Amino acid sequence: MVVFRISEHCSRSVVARFGVAVTILAVSVTSILAWTGAASAQGRLDARYEASLAGIPVGKGTWAIDIADDQFSASANGASTGIMKAFAGGHGTGASQGRIVNGQLAPSNYAATIASDKKSETIRILLLAGNIKDTVIEPSPEPSPDRIPVTDAHRRGVIDPMTGSLVRVAGSGELLGPDACKSNNAIFDGRMRYDLRLDYKRLETVKVRGYQGQVVVCAIYFKPISGYIPERAALKYLAAQRDMEVWLAPIAGTRVLAPLKVMVPTPIGMAALEATQFVSTAVVRTTAKTQ
Repeated sequence: MVVFRISEHCSRSVVARFGVAVTILAVSVTSILAWTGAASAQGRLDARYEASLAGIPVGKGTWAIDIADDQFSASANGASTGIMKAFAGGHGTGASQGRIVNGQLAPSNYAATIASDKKSETIRILLLAGNIKDTVIEPSPEPSPDRIPVTDAHRRGVIDPMTGSLVRVAGSGELLGPDACKSNNAIFDGRMRYDLRLDYKRLETVKVRGYQGQVVVCAIYFKPISGYIPERAALKYLAAQRDMEVWLAPIAGTRVLAPLKVMVPTPIGMAALEATQFVSTAVVRTTAKTQ
């Protein structure tokens, strides 16, 4: 995806900030487990995506995920293509890593860079137990008196945008069902604090390279909290939308679901991010017994 982060500009819409790219989505998880004589489950995903606007291709990207029992990490990259590249060429990279605590993804650090022909911006976030410990934006943005301040309270109990694009279904029951959409994430992207809530809509059957079967479709509701300028038309538009949705597919060997498709209405047509490849494998690692 091109950076799936929510922004105040139409060129960086929800499809541009939901995880780490509208034309990229790549999460690479490096896991190091040390269990005494234990077997641990892992899942890996190699996915490729294409982004379109009103049916016109605008970007491509990849997403590689590797999830272990107790930790994860992520990296992402992608770029604009076609007519979008001609008018507003750009590319993005992202990375996130953390642990899995009590069945939940708990990120420890996040970084994302979006570059175009005219400018480049890098955001770095350090988290501890769901709280923001440090944030750096390079180059430093100009202060705006119209921007709603991000308070200390808004920096607690949050996750980063990339982690927020993954859904872990608790328990041992059905993966693809209403429970998969019981999510209300508090997200901080380095500049803005917002909520993304999911609600169950339906099941669909899909067929792409590497995956054939059901996916769960969730409605997406966006609510800005702070760090934004209230008069921005793009944010008002996104907050009013009731037709945004994400299609989630399982990563083999885990209870984590990843986006196979994201659809966001815009004033000039539907913005979509859709997997052209979604290859996941389960991996079981057995460590040698130590004395």
